[in-house]
Amino acid sequence: MSDAVPPAARALLVLGRVSNLPTVWSNCLCGWLLGGGGSEWVLLLLCFGSSLIYVGGMYLNDAFDAAFDRQHRRERPIPSGAIQESIVWQIGIALLAGGALSLVFLGTTTAFLTLLLVVSVLVYDAVHKAIAFSPVIMASCRLFLVLVAASAGDEGVTGLAAWSAIALACWVIGLSYVARRESVRGPLALWPMGVLALPAVLTLIVNNRDFRLRGLLAAGLVVTWAVLCLRHTFGAGQRNVGRTVSGLLAGIALVDLAASPPEPAAVIVHLACFGAALLAQRVIPAT
Repeated sequence: MSDAVPPAARALLVLGRVSNLPTVWSNCLCGWLLGGGGSEWVLLLLCFGSSLIYVGGMYLNDAFDAAFDRQHRRERPIPSGAIQESIVWQIGIALLAGGALSLVFLGTTTAFLTLLLVVSVLVYDAVHKAIAFSPVIMASCRLFLVLVAASAGDEGVTGLAAWSAIALACWVIGLSYVARRESVRGPLALWPMGVLALPAVLTLIVNNRDFRLRGLLAAGLVVTWAVLCLRHTFGAGQRNVGRTVSGLLAGIALVDLAASPPEPAAVIVHLACFGAALLAQRVIPAT
């Protein structure tokens, strides 16, 4: 399937990890709804700007990792010679700047949170190979993305939006912990995966009384998907960490579904983003 993509175009898509973009759009929808919603044009601008920031951050991730990849991941676009390192730096900076500029005019709070998002992306790209708590920094990128989207809604950053962003961050910490061990042999500790259950716990707390059934269904969906993904790493048989990480990345859209207000249209979009991420991963690797 990937053979249908020209090599030059494929290198650009791989650098940007574009198969994860549906989860970025899902984050934007979730945050925007939790912030009170509003103009759909604002939501589209959020998706556009956030996409530029995400892809730009991924380009810079490879630029920062070029020396490491030349030794350990020679199949990546830069060490394989598919694209020059200097060009990756230029594209990454341009995309990151363009994405930030497209969002800062949505308001003072949005501009401030966008700055925090961009700083988090840059810090993660620069130090993630060197420090043990880099999953927390990566999680902060998704946290600030949800808060950026919420701040652009009619009600702004609500308490539920903040708690939902934290719950999503916990999910990202869990998948990032697994991702860091992808090239490491030996057993993985299962207990850190407990953070993957926190979005489901928040969903059950928030959806009480008349929404109890909805909360149970959403929480069950998130937990079931987490278990299905983790079995590729912690189950019997050959370990496949990459499949676990890719699945959990797509599962971000399910976490957003569980956190979003119970609107049928939002449920459909989140599920569509989940499916789109899984389909895109067949062509472009998620990591």
